[in-house]
Amino acid sequence: MEKEIFIVDFGSQTTHLIGRRLRDLGLMIRIIEPGEALGLSEKQRPAGIILSGGPASVYEAGAPMVDRRLFTLGIPILGICYGWQLTAHFLGGKVVSGKKEYGPGTIRLKNQKAKIKISENLPQKFTVWLSHGDSVVRLPPDFEIIGSTSEVKAAFVVHPQRKIFGVQFHPEVVHTEFGGQILKQFGKICGLKPKPQPLKLEKIIEEIRETVGKEAKVVAAVSGGLDSTTMAVLVARAVGRRFFPVYIENGLMRQGNREELISLFKKFIGFKPKIIQAERLFLKKLKGVTNPERKRKIIGRLYVSLFQEEAKKIKGVKFLAQGTIYSDVIESKGSKNAAMIKSHHNVGGLPKSLKLKLLEPLRHYYKDEVRSIAKQLGLPPDLINKQPFPGPGNAIRIIGEVRRSRLVKLRQADAIVLAELKKAGWLAKVFQSFAVMTGVKSTAVKGDSRFYGEVVALRVYTSSDIMTSDWARLPYDLLQKIASRIVNEVPGISRVVYDITTKPPATMEWE
Repeated sequence: MEKEIFIVDFGSQTTHLIGRRLRDLGLMIRIIEPGEALGLSEKQRPAGIILSGGPASVYEAGAPMVDRRLFTLGIPILGICYGWQLTAHFLGGKVVSGKKEYGPGTIRLKNQKAKIKISENLPQKFTVWLSHGDSVVRLPPDFEIIGSTSEVKAAFVVHPQRKIFGVQFHPEVVHTEFGGQILKQFGKICGLKPKPQPLKLEKIIEEIRETVGKEAKVVAAVSGGLDSTTMAVLVARAVGRRFFPVYIENGLMRQGNREELISLFKKFIGFKPKIIQAERLFLKKLKGVTNPERKRKIIGRLYVSLFQEEAKKIKGVKFLAQGTIYSDVIESKGSKNAAMIKSHHNVGGLPKSLKLKLLEPLRHYYKDEVRSIAKQLGLPPDLINKQPFPGPGNAIRIIGEVRRSRLVKLRQADAIVLAELKKAGWLAKVFQSFAVMTGVKSTAVKGDSRFYGEVVALRVYTSSDIMTSDWARLPYDLLQKIASRIVNEVPGISRVVYDITTKPPATMEWE
């Protein structure tokens, strides 16, 4: 049996993504906690060890640590960001709070005296994705610098004899050029033979059958988006008419969403979901609420309570199925040492009174993998390429209080953004695009008179797995067309601004 690569999880937002990239190469991985790293490594002798990034600083009290003897086992080690800083900290280097780098940067490789396998066939410079506030300012003994960024000298390092490597960037994210090649080379250094593996659809469906059993029924939360629809088709194929999908009309979705959902279910599942009208209830509960986390939690609790009522009406229901994907999990503090970014209404467990088990067949997959699964299921291209839409819907695209009047304006602005991007041939090129009611007011001139109205922000970006993103370089003429239409057609809007912040440091949504 082929050996595993251990990934020590220090709480990085992309720890699971490292594993996903290695699994894509056909390599076996196991994600473990820092406290168990030495014992498991001594006992099982993995092929290699990757030390993940994380939100802590190695010089702070309480920062997650491994036993320093881990570095004496003779097992190849790759430290990524915090993992590299920890390596330097233990082996005699120095780590300090340095200039913060978030988003894209350029790494330049040095002319190496000896051939280093991990940097084999890499170009002299390429783009990397950065997310750090600390850096290594003094190398441990016998380490060599392979490459540097403009701000960090020790951005790519190696101890050739001990096969210990460090990177102050994230090779696992798609926005790092040649990141997959670096991980592939590390796999080879570990004595493994990387070979890409396709997603196996029947395996997912069979796992659902085994989990649910032959008699239990499943009630499902569906929204019309790619994730929940893909989940629904998978579960329906696994358990047939023991599947009971429910759509909650909360008034926070895009125009025409319910009609699209019903059409998809008729064609690909054979029956339509039950519709629960709850728009008035959601708006009532959100009245006066401005804190984004409170909005999310109110919406989450309402969803659960409504499903709780619905589940009680169906005899034999034992599972609640959701379209949770891994980016939802990791933003909601998906591991012990991770930082909580924002809560997701479909992550965090169920009340004990519900007495249902969660069924989340897509929980360990990223958005691009879900698209691949949907394609294998034969779902239509319009759905496969459909932009993600947040569970709390337009409630988190309205900064401040959610009122019906602001929802109407946001839907109108949102429709303009989508229509103009589609007309210009840009809609299929971007990952997500939407308008935000910022709650900020500014002065404008309309009809030779002073006008004081709300500012709308545009957020349009490219991504693959939602873990990183870059803002879309839309043509100026297209931006002007969108802005002009919103200001002229949407009542109460004074101006439009364009958000050009990458992730990190920004999140996809504003709230």
